[in-house]
Amino acid sequence: MTTKLRAWPAISVIAATLAATLVGCGTTEAPEKTAAAAPALTVTDSRGEKVTLDGPAQRVVGTEWNVVESLVTLGVDPVGVADVKGYQDYDTAAPLADGTKDIGTRGEPSLDTVAALKPDLIVATDDLTDAAIGQLSELAPLIVVRAADASRQIDQMTDNVKLIARATGTEAKAEETIAAFRQKLAEGKKELAAAGLAGQKVAFADGWQEGSQVSVRPFVKGSLLTDINTELGLVSPWTMKGDKGYGLAATDVEGLTKIGDSRFVYIANDADGGDPFAGGLKDNAVWKSLPFVKKGDAHRLPDGIWMFGGTASMTRYIDALVDALTK
Repeated sequence: MTTKLRAWPAISVIAATLAATLVGCGTTEAPEKTAAAAPALTVTDSRGEKVTLDGPAQRVVGTEWNVVESLVTLGVDPVGVADVKGYQDYDTAAPLADGTKDIGTRGEPSLDTVAALKPDLIVATDDLTDAAIGQLSELAPLIVVRAADASRQIDQMTDNVKLIARATGTEAKAEETIAAFRQKLAEGKKELAAAGLAGQKVAFADGWQEGSQVSVRPFVKGSLLTDINTELGLVSPWTMKGDKGYGLAATDVEGLTKIGDSRFVYIANDADGGDPFAGGLKDNAVWKSLPFVKKGDAHRLPDGIWMFGGTASMTRYIDALVDALTK
């Protein structure tokens, strides 16, 4: 199905030929040229849908934080973002412009708010329901990117950046951004190897606390961060299987006993400043008995690194991980 973009007003100049007789000579000014409209472009999204735009999109709405991060990284300030406050708390690698309009929750964006923004493009992920995608596509041209793919997370991330870049006319910036990310991976791998950490076991997880109960979410094989760690020359000690999309599993403090003598790295991302591990488990006998706790090898990375983000978040993650493991 092909969707036509609502015309973006272009500035046109009405050319006219003026004849004027000046003292001593007669001159005729050449007509001014009419500004050429941007050529239409067609992109094919993750669904195989072909979406035709009248030109590179400028007024863009993003319904998920990873696409919002990619837009900002590419130099496109979205006019509408789902859960602005949440994005500002959890994804600080690509800050939003002041006054960005909040369009509601990531799962249920407000159709009225989106319509009022008059976007020329909406970018969503396949995590959004088919019903919501259908409703949004009636408001403006819409492209859908695949949110995650546990079989190829890094390539999926860069594919998403390239797709968004094609729709916004920022392909050169996308190439630059992806190249910088790849370079950061190579540099991080060298730094870890120089520190004698090549091949070391590093487990990543996040978690949360409800009452006295701490839940642990391991990022196992197939998760974006574990794929990053693998590229850095590290080894994941997690043996459990994750979901097909994000490569995530679930366990509790007892499950941490299964990763043995590994380094443990986590992001708390607690808006209230809490720490489910060092804080929530500080009096837990199992936590205190873990080898990495006894050795001081449990490392909390800075908040604001979105664990499901794009090249900006992953670049920040690499920097934070290398710093934590080598200091």
